[in-house]
Amino acid sequence: MKVTTQLRLEELAAFAASIYLYTLLGLPWWGYWACLLLPDMAMRGYLAGPRSGAGAYNLAHSKAVAAAVAVAGLLLASPITVAAGLILLGHSAMDRVAGYGLKYETGFKHTHLGDLK
Repeated sequence: MKVTTQLRLEELAAFAASIYLYTLLGLPWWGYWACLLLPDMAMRGYLAGPRSGAGAYNLAHSKAVAAAVAVAGLLLASPITVAAGLILLGHSAMDRVAGYGLKYETGFKHTHLGDLK
């Protein structure tokens, strides 16, 4: 199996896990899907230039940030905060399945997964 295939399968598993864990929260199912694309609002950072854009995009697509938000929600007993972390995780995984990786400061199309076409 090619490494890229393995990475995408792992990201698909993370995406599926985020959906499953979200369902355990007892929140409306449509909330996950309604908020799934919100992390892409970070692309507005590119209006201030490629460095700011990459920083904003990478922060919004960081799995460490997603995990921190989810853990904070657990510690605070806040299902909405846990849900936000799971949605961030799911979005990041979904993007990586599609080939959209974290961005380099050289431009939006330069990612840690390779250059976008």
